[in-house]
Amino acid sequence: MMAERAGYGGMQIALHWAIALLIGVNYFISDGMGRALDSHLAGTGTMGTTATVHVYTGIAVFVLVLVRLGVRLRMGVPAAMGHGILDRAGEWAHKALYALMLVVPALGATAWFLGIDAAGGLHVLAMNALMIIVLVHAAAALLHQFVLKDGLLMRMVRAG
Repeated sequence: MMAERAGYGGMQIALHWAIALLIGVNYFISDGMGRALDSHLAGTGTMGTTATVHVYTGIAVFVLVLVRLGVRLRMGVPAAMGHGILDRAGEWAHKALYALMLVVPALGATAWFLGIDAAGGLHVLAMNALMIIVLVHAAAALLHQFVLKDGLLMRMVRAG
């Protein structure tokens, strides 16, 4: 069982925002990756800059999420805010986020490096699911900050 703490540590905060930035970048440069994958699998195309950035950013996300999970297990997390069902929803949303942050790049790598075309379609579906949960996560953080005014958002801004 992981320990509870007053706030997130600096490493946890840095990893959170680095991963968020990398996921955002990869989402916005993903247009055309289906064609790039088809060309790559057919052996008819060279890996362009956008495809290169997309593939290796995905690998970086996967590795950083593993590091983040290790840090989370070692350092613990802040206690729940005491909002009952919102706390449970947040707990399950975090589990889904971590699972998808590993599954999405794993499926992309499976498609790209192992040549399994079907994994590319699953990668897109999983990425869309991830983006929906990310938007819910961000909305919940804003709810805590501006409606509940409980300081939850600041735990991911300032180390504590």
